[in-house]
Amino acid sequence: MDKRDLSTLFRERLKTLLARSDLNQSAFATAVGIDRSALSQLLSGSSTRLPRAETLLNIAAEFKVSLDWLLGLSHDEGVTGEIRESLEIEEALGSFDRTLLARWHAEAAGTKIRYVPAGLPDLLRTESVVDYEAGIANRSREAQIGETQYRIDYTRRPETDMEVCMPRHTLEIFARGLGVWSGLPVSDRREQLHHMATLLDDLYPTFRLFLYDGRMRYSIPYTIFGPYRAAIYAGDMYIVLNATQPIQRLTRHFDNLIRAADINAHEAASFTHSLAEMRFDP
Repeated sequence: MDKRDLSTLFRERLKTLLARSDLNQSAFATAVGIDRSALSQLLSGSSTRLPRAETLLNIAAEFKVSLDWLLGLSHDEGVTGEIRESLEIEEALGSFDRTLLARWHAEAAGTKIRYVPAGLPDLLRTESVVDYEAGIANRSREAQIGETQYRIDYTRRPETDMEVCMPRHTLEIFARGLGVWSGLPVSDRREQLHHMATLLDDLYPTFRLFLYDGRMRYSIPYTIFGPYRAAIYAGDMYIVLNATQPIQRLTRHFDNLIRAADINAHEAASFTHSLAEMRFDP
């Protein structure tokens, strides 16, 4: 099929979906993860270019049609196996570089990754903290060390853009050796905080940590891999969302955490250093 014919058929199918949706162009564009100007160009026929693959997938998934129909290659609108599942369950076990989690990081390279950790961010932990937490959680030390190193290497890539947002009190509780860290020696906690501050300085601005008041906001731990998927951490498994709307809602939730931060990314290293210099009870 000629590219112009393909573009024309796609445009007609897109207009059909827009008319069926009862949405205006702004709402329709938001639903499929593009801006209104991009949608207007697709509808106008001013170019024979088709949208990116992820946009085609988002449109097909959002409106429950097949890619073949959307591209005018079939009269059958029915969704086939080519459309990704909207929800997956991935066990958080085994060597990190062999999990879907590592693959999702790789696929999201060049896009923004947003991360709310369950505790201390994985890539900022020292080996002594990894050892201690592995003993508590009965998880493989080697797997966690591998995960930490993978994340550091990933973050050092020039195309990486990662934002992390977590409650300020998590670091304060860690510094004081309370909660799950009550058995971790003062020297190990100080080493961890200095190590964390050094990495925050070293990795900025590719890696940016924001701290918010956990008394005012709450968040479950999750990671958003660009526009592609979001993984919610649920103990020994991840609940993975692939549909556009849940990812956008989690993105808005994350952005609201950033807006509420009282320690911004350029202040995080200094704040962590100050915690390390506090006087601790032995």
